[in-house]
Amino acid sequence: MRTSPRWLKKYREWKQADKGLTEARQMLLEADDPEMKQLAEEEEKQLTERKETVERELKFLLLPKDPNDEKNVIVEIRAGTGGDEAALFAGELFRMYSRYAESQRWKVEILESSPSSLGGLKEVVASIQGQKVYSKLKYESGVHRVQRVPATEQQGRIHTSAATVAVLPEADDIDIKIEAKDLRIDTFCSSGPGGQSVNTTYSAVRITHIPSGLVVSQQDEKSQIKNRAKAMRVLRARLYEMEQSKQHEAIAAERRGQIKTGDRSEKIRTYNFPQNRVTDHRIGLTLHQLTEVMEGNSAHSSTPW
Repeated sequence: MRTSPRWLKKYREWKQADKGLTEARQMLLEADDPEMKQLAEEEEKQLTERKETVERELKFLLLPKDPNDEKNVIVEIRAGTGGDEAALFAGELFRMYSRYAESQRWKVEILESSPSSLGGLKEVVASIQGQKVYSKLKYESGVHRVQRVPATEQQGRIHTSAATVAVLPEADDIDIKIEAKDLRIDTFCSSGPGGQSVNTTYSAVRITHIPSGLVVSQQDEKSQIKNRAKAMRVLRARLYEMEQSKQHEAIAAERRGQIKTGDRSEKIRTYNFPQNRVTDHRIGLTLHQLTEVMEGNSAHSSTPW
């Protein structure tokens, strides 16, 4: 027996909620008894919320399939405004995505990282591999803002800082062709905090893609071959994203105007620790479940928060 597509099932849910809401409103108009009127008001409120939820889920199911949805991703997280506090938050964001990846049985591999003095991360670049990774993380790109009292704050004042997240679909060889003549590859000794040399061999690699000007460095591995392979993966993903941006440039302005999620410079989410609140500014959704979110526990099955 052929099963109905998910969008059709969701549409039937929406129709049922819409019908129930119409009946509840009619009951509210006709009710003379105060108790019946109160019951009708409560039912109207519940059905309104249900209809809005189902409508949001239906719109998601009706979106055109993204050809990149099945791809693995390169995630880049960087501390923004806020100094050490921003670096601490960047580290917590990476932990959040790592915990979520673990719950999805995905593999996380750190390609590049730069720790801060207080234990956070100035930046981290990681590969996440698994089933439909890009489909679940693609909307995470943007500016993530945090509001909380830093551990170093003596007077208990709430500070605001930020970190940026970029999610790039990892390109296959067939997606992006890179010519050897377009690359300049330099090797150097790996360095640690403060710039001191931690490796006397030239294992670190810097790859410059001459046509685009993109530069990727990698020094986490002791092997020059491994560092070069990792750098090429990051370079390929960034070039793939650039190529996609060119292809979509003609419709980018209209798309941003419709869904307001295309520009990475937008503040997409705020994490308010004093109120245990997380707000997504693109869809106007607020959850008082910040603790669970930061632990990587998904509030919605299709997203990491």
